[in-house]
Amino acid sequence: MLKGGYVYIMTNKPRGVLYTGVTAVMAARNFQHRTGTGSAFCRKYGLDQLVLIEAFPTITEAIAREKAIKAWKRAWKIELIEASNPNWEDLGVNLL
Repeated sequence: MLKGGYVYIMTNKPRGVLYTGVTAVMAARNFQHRTGTGSAFCRKYGLDQLVLIEAFPTITEAIAREKAIKAWKRAWKIELIEASNPNWEDLGVNLL
């Protein structure tokens, strides 16, 4: 049986470099990115601030959403973040 999943966006500063990812365990993935053991892209650009989290009932739905967001223009991603997190607060601090 498949479990739920999360789509998330990491950055290094407000309106900085953006990384969109998907995971089944948000807290663990957040920890990986913060400690430099997540993706090479996040490590390269110092992306350690979690600014968007979307939860889905299945990992399949989360993967579909991640693929859609990755195809978006940068401006659309910024609008998505600012709709739920206008101050670009680091949501990951609550997951540690």
